Amino acid sequence: MRRKGAVGAAITSGDGPAVGQPLALGPARLRNRFVSAPMERNYCEIDGTVTHRYIEYLTRRARGGAALVFAEAAYVRADGRGRLRQMGVDVDARIPGVARLAAAVHAEGALFGVELNHGGRTAQGAVSGFRPVAPSPMPCLPAGGEMPRELATAEVHELVEAYAEGARRCREADVDVISIHGAHGYLVHQFLSPAFNLRTDEFAGPLRFLGLVIEAVRQQAGTDVAVGLRLSAHEGFEGGLTTEHTFELISRTRLDLLDFLDVSAGSYEAGQWIIQPGEWERGLLAPYAERYRALGLPVGVAGRISTPESAEAIVAGGRADFVSLARTLHADPDFPRHALTGGLYRPCIACNHCIDQLGTGEPIPCSVNPLAGREYLGAPSAPSKKASVVVIGAGPAGLEAARQLAQQGQSVQVLERAGHVGGQFALAGRLHAYPEYHRILRWCTAELDRLGVTVRTSVPVTAEVLAQHEADAIVLATGGTGRMPDIPGVRLPHVFDVRHWLALDEDVPHACVVWGADREGVAVADHLAAGGAEVLLIGSQPSLAPDVGRRAKILMVPRLTGNPKVRILRASAISSIEPDRLLVRSDGHEEWQPVSGPLLISHGVAPRTDLLAACGARRPRLGVHVIGDAGGSGGSIHQCFLAAEEVARTIGQACDAGEHAP
Repeated sequence: MRRKGAVGAAITSGDGPAVGQPLALGPARLRNRFVSAPMERNYCEIDGTVTHRYIEYLTRRARGGAALVFAEAAYVRADGRGRLRQMGVDVDARIPGVARLAAAVHAEGALFGVELNHGGRTAQGAVSGFRPVAPSPMPCLPAGGEMPRELATAEVHELVEAYAEGARRCREADVDVISIHGAHGYLVHQFLSPAFNLRTDEFAGPLRFLGLVIEAVRQQAGTDVAVGLRLSAHEGFEGGLTTEHTFELISRTRLDLLDFLDVSAGSYEAGQWIIQPGEWERGLLAPYAERYRALGLPVGVAGRISTPESAEAIVAGGRADFVSLARTLHADPDFPRHALTGGLYRPCIACNHCIDQLGTGEPIPCSVNPLAGREYLGAPSAPSKKASVVVIGAGPAGLEAARQLAQQGQSVQVLERAGHVGGQFALAGRLHAYPEYHRILRWCTAELDRLGVTVRTSVPVTAEVLAQHEADAIVLATGGTGRMPDIPGVRLPHVFDVRHWLALDEDVPHACVVWGADREGVAVADHLAAGGAEVLLIGSQPSLAPDVGRRAKILMVPRLTGNPKVRILRASAISSIEPDRLLVRSDGHEEWQPVSGPLLISHGVAPRTDLLAACGARRPRLGVHVIGDAGGSGGSIHQCFLAAEEVARTIGQACDAGEHAP
């Protein structure tokens, strides 16, 4: 059996950044240190077969410069499937699809990897069609809470064989690298964990199952395929594996049969450690990974590595040999190439919209990259005929529409009535839970500058101003205004829409009331509470921020509910407002509540379309296009960017056709 060789050594030495140096992972030769991590995407068929969408997605990441491109965690047996459209390597019928993926990635000069997995207690019958199985009968509440059946000893050996067969299928499909998923609370991790392995048979020992899986996978992989292990440095919850315990276990496993380790963190009971929120520091798992380098294998690390500087600091500083990037490459597949050449890259803002969409069964999008998962559409071709376009509004929708139109070669100028760009998204970027939001606005403005687009701020657009511009198309992206309820006292001077109040940039008050438990209301309440304010949060919603997924609020909601200075009234509304009290209706009863400080209202946005008639009166030949909040499409950054991409494509196509756009 082949033994591990020189660890983490670059194949060649040379000048340039450390992340640009080649690396050997056993028989696999990486052209640089950027690895596209095994992120789940919902891009396969219901039966786990690879689709054209998936091939185009991974091919694009390979073309962007990643050295090793992983497919997602692929289930080795049908009862271990955790997502409706998860990739499978459970039967031989999957081999041709995996082979097509491998060939497409290889054609772009990258290596192709597959991560072998079984969900165990995290798999649910509603998805897999089978009752979940696990080391011990302990339900996974975050995944759905179905009680798993405890595996018999013989059945555990059958699962070892399922991993081996998955490895054989990967080898036959020309996969270069196989990773065993031993992290994030899935089956291998469950056997390792004292919280979920309560067995008394031969598999009571936490390393027994993992050791057999490593041996079986290595035997099937042979000497031409690299084999590694993905691990969680800790589980992240009380009673789970600690940092010390995990390291002790991994140091005693079959390292002689592995070519690398890839360090992550967390479990389903501590999902914030698996997919870290934006308010946590970049590269936060690097100190955990550094310790594993002493075990004599190349080590990779994940965890909010979203800038070239953080990646370089990790590799050049000796904390890891390669970096595993998931959301970063979802936002910009060209990140490795830009990182190595100093180019502009589209930043991930760690909003976790992508991850929260997994549970829907639909293909996951990206908030800031409208083509993520839609690469099969192809980039719009530059029209042979050019047009002049005026974009009114420099919020996210307007900025992205201007950028995409300018990339087509159109003549674009942006007019914004405020003294800054970003609109309401720039206001959200002031909240402590969203420290990365400003990065996408900076990228947009830098791109517009690179493309020669004129952005004029402090320009209140009127019919007279429009008359000064001869435009072939007008994009109206003027956003919206906060909806205010029609109740007594709503016009008192201490009552504000949350957006208006944020724009005032006031100090955190001693006390305040937030009326509205939607995404914006909860984020503002959290920000003020973190600043020391006493907060009364009143919402008609039965839960906090039901309009966003669990991962997007995984820190925010527990922080609010656990703060003694925060009082929350759910399923409640305000009937009347007075300077020092509110009439609050709950459960059919009304009661006056004494309050102090400002009252901030978050009841959604009404489209601002006062310029629509004036735009229409100009009768531009390629039409007037209303996007973003102005078009009533919702206020998420994803919806704004998607609408911008679609309108730019529409204008470009109409421009070439010489027709009047709708």
